[in-house]
Amino acid sequence: MNAQEILQDAEHRMKAAIDAMNHDFASYRTGRATPNVLDRVHVDYYGTETPVNQVANVSVPEPRQLLIVPYDKSMYPVIERAIMKSDLGINPVNDGTGIRLNFPQMTEDRRKDMAKQVHARTETARIAIRNVRRDAIDHIKGLEKKKEVTEDEVKGYEAKIQKLTDTFVHQADDLGKKKEAELMQV
Repeated sequence: MNAQEILQDAEHRMKAAIDAMNHDFASYRTGRATPNVLDRVHVDYYGTETPVNQVANVSVPEPRQLLIVPYDKSMYPVIERAIMKSDLGINPVNDGTGIRLNFPQMTEDRRKDMAKQVHARTETARIAIRNVRRDAIDHIKGLEKKKEVTEDEVKGYEAKIQKLTDTFVHQADDLGKKKEAELMQV
């Protein structure tokens, strides 16, 4: 792997850390109902752990309500149990036509707790990005030991890697702040 490929790999991995953080943020419950809150809920579908959105149709009939209509009628009790076991804190209501999840107005304490989770997830993303930086710099220094790049080139690549790191850490911070503001909005 040459130095340019190391830079591209580092950028790709840092972008993946941001994408993973964004994906996790989508599953955090805000005041509105969104099908993404079910991303972390899995059901046993014929011996395989499967996300709810793959065994049922999930829609938003009202701003604070989700309607889950399983493709297979035998999945009703399985989905209900999985939702009750999850950390959503919502009791499913089976009305015969589907399973309804009514999202109550979030309390101030719950908002603060969710904001702490967002902050912790943002810090995890920052750590992942810094780990990518460390790995990339180690690889560049390995190239220097093999005499494939000069000491001056190493300094230049380290500066480029640091600039990438700063950009992605700033992006993670911005996304975290936006999500915290969204959660704290009443």
